[in-house]
Amino acid sequence: MRIFRLLLLSAVFLVTSRAGAQGAPLRLGVVGLTHSHVHGLLGRKGPADIVIVGIVEKNRDLARRYTQRYGLSMDLVYDSVDEMLEKAKPTAIAAFGSTYEHLAAVQAAAPRGVHVMVEKPLAVSLDHARQMQALAERNHIVLMVNYETTWYPTLYRAFEEVKADSIGPLRKVVVRDGHRGPKKINGVDPEFMDWLGDPVRNGAGALMDFGCYGANLMTYLTQGKRPTSVTAVTQQLQPTDYPNVDDEATIVVTYPDAQAIIQASWNWPIGRKDMEVYGTRGYVMTDNRSVMRTRVSEEAKESTVTLPELDSPRNDPFSYLKALVEHRVQPGRYDPSSLDNNMLVMEILDAAKRSAQQGKTIRL
Repeated sequence: MRIFRLLLLSAVFLVTSRAGAQGAPLRLGVVGLTHSHVHGLLGRKGPADIVIVGIVEKNRDLARRYTQRYGLSMDLVYDSVDEMLEKAKPTAIAAFGSTYEHLAAVQAAAPRGVHVMVEKPLAVSLDHARQMQALAERNHIVLMVNYETTWYPTLYRAFEEVKADSIGPLRKVVVRDGHRGPKKINGVDPEFMDWLGDPVRNGAGALMDFGCYGANLMTYLTQGKRPTSVTAVTQQLQPTDYPNVDDEATIVVTYPDAQAIIQASWNWPIGRKDMEVYGTRGYVMTDNRSVMRTRVSEEAKESTVTLPELDSPRNDPFSYLKALVEHRVQPGRYDPSSLDNNMLVMEILDAAKRSAQQGKTIRL
């Protein structure tokens, strides 16, 4: 009986220790405050699984404005990534500066074994992306890319339908993303707008800002199938607002047996993030994060379903980052936030920019 009790106590201690380890908040550093998506972190109402241990922002007025707004101390704010990493000792960082600054964040964090999450797209260019990939792989860190659509239940149900052959082999995917333009919508701070329209710091305009979504989703649906060609057309329909970058982009990506049409725009009258997936027999249409329509054949009627939110940690980027760091989830190679997926995204975007500039199809 005594041995049994000792074994039972040992088991309870082991389970409690593991639970405590998983329950410890992730020490997160924030690198940059100019990307307006940072409000989703600073104002996060979710579980207390993240603790912000440091913030890097050279613009002291911006840092003071945000720390006051969210009840944080200016003692958390550092002038450089290196100083924050040395003094605050984060386990991971989340980059909320310009896309151009993603590389520098990884260059500072990776050699220290600090994991990194960046906002979409992965990088400002294919060259930057390759440097980031090499650093992440050499130093064995998580390098995660955050897209809004990664947390849409409809995305995964659509993938299940394709995988189950419910609509036949994949033939065409149409992805539409965007809004009226960053100068015309709420929630885009002036510091964000300062670099969104910069071809160096953002890489392009709508092509990069929203074209990355379609490339990411198609790469997930096809599980990393390589395109054969990329053709892109860009326009400036609002040249006064965006004199240096495109605000309208259409990208056609061909595969040996399928095609993706990516419509990325700062000219939609109403914001949208939707996708149409066509097989040889039927289709799946994801109208938004929760509503999906399916028709499995010409004879069948269309069915509509409203899906519940995903279970934690797959319903939140920061909980998911924590789970990745702690090896509590085993992501697929081409999952939307994965490095392999987003390296292919960067190849597609690079080819799309060259296609638009040169006025010809780029063969991959």
